[in-house]
Amino acid sequence: MEQSPPPAELLAGTVLAFQPVPQQRRRADGWTPETQANFIRALAAMGSVGKAAHAVGMGRASAYRLRERNAAASFAAGWERAIAMGRTHQFSIAMDRALNGVTIVRVLKGGAIDVSGGPDMTVVHAALRDEAMPPHLLKATKETE
Repeated sequence: MEQSPPPAELLAGTVLAFQPVPQQRRRADGWTPETQANFIRALAAMGSVGKAAHAVGMGRASAYRLRERNAAASFAAGWERAIAMGRTHQFSIAMDRALNGVTIVRVLKGGAIDVSGGPDMTVVHAALRDEAMPPHLLKATKETE
């Protein structure tokens, strides 16, 4: 009987808790339970599969392959919760920048300082264009990441 790995201790007791995908081979640079937990945490913070995979030293394609393995149902569920949280977080940051503005400080020739700022209307337009559906309802697909 195959023994399943223990739940990811790093995320135990959180909404992101999941059962790590068992390793097919023992590899120092593979998807260890710790790497999987760090990936889920990064995904919750960044809302992007590619950026989260890069943050843990893995590739985007290998993350999708891991998710599609037979014993990856718990990991996939954690992934969905994490990406929903990440996209909601990123949307909140974008809306804050859009509504409260951004400050740009430039040092000009001769040492003069130019401070300008205001609402970032490109973020507002992008949010209105892309958010026909709330970010927490969007699904991660290979085509969108």
